Amino acid sequence: MKIESSVTSISWIPSAAIAGVTRIPFEAGVTHYDDPPPDRWDDLDSVVGPEGARFANNLRAWIEVEDGQITGYGQSGGGRISNTLFRMAGMRIQVEAVGYPELRPEPVAGADFVRFSQTTGGRPGMTVPRLVKDAPFVTAQGPAVWTTLALTLYADGSTGHELVGATSFPRHWIYDADGQLAGKSALIDFKTWYRTATLGRSPWRSHDNAVLAAAAETPIERHLSQVIMHGGLGPTPKAAKVKAGTTIIAEGDADDDIVLLLDGLVQVEANGTELARLGPGSVLGERASVEQGRRTATVRAVTDCRVVSYLAADLPARDLRELAGGHYREGR
Repeated sequence: MKIESSVTSISWIPSAAIAGVTRIPFEAGVTHYDDPPPDRWDDLDSVVGPEGARFANNLRAWIEVEDGQITGYGQSGGGRISNTLFRMAGMRIQVEAVGYPELRPEPVAGADFVRFSQTTGGRPGMTVPRLVKDAPFVTAQGPAVWTTLALTLYADGSTGHELVGATSFPRHWIYDADGQLAGKSALIDFKTWYRTATLGRSPWRSHDNAVLAAAAETPIERHLSQVIMHGGLGPTPKAAKVKAGTTIIAEGDADDDIVLLLDGLVQVEANGTELARLGPGSVLGERASVEQGRRTATVRAVTDCRVVSYLAADLPARDLRELAGGHYREGR
């Protein structure tokens, strides 16, 4: 029996994620931020491109099983990298990106599993003079981007995947074997990435970067986040920065706002018990608006976060009830 599976990362630049003078060509329309990738992909070449996402890492693997024993295995897949599109004086110019060789360590084979890993990435082809932390301390090369994925196949047919390492920028979304969005890198850090993401500080020089990841938010949360940021009845909210350890929502408080987590990782607690850790895209605090008017849980920042608050009354009550029902089941 042959068991096959895959895991894919898609890396993209969210709106307003660039800091410093580097953001000027983005805000001037010379180049662009990226639209979020789809919730499900069928063709990576239609997702990664000059007007789409920047990078992708697609790891595919298989094992052969006979009488409960693994008798063979292998892997395939690879990376995708897009050219950079510039619009100047009515012209559309594409600068070719530089892809790095794919890294595929020898799979780790156990009695009933095989664990595969793969690193892919590269850098933009455009020259970007910037200060870096390593000698010669100034470079004209664009910062490197990569992800390292792991995929484990078991003899009983089950599978598991993991975002082992990645650059701290841009955002990395993780997709399962069906091409369905399953997880996200929790935190992006443009400034650190811009100063440190060089070939010398990369897996191609035996240096990876661990990242926090979180499960993908629910479809109703993705819908509400779009309404809040782009189509709500009220004004477009402004993001606020929250330091790690800060209480964002306090159990028992009376409040009529909900909170959208744009970046970072938070911990949800009720009666002193941790219920979940949630990442970007999560919508929190809605139960106070549909139940007794008081917070039913505490939400605390595990990392530095960016959040927006939004008046619950400006959102469809039916959507809030659906969201609250899902959170109630998760809490139980």
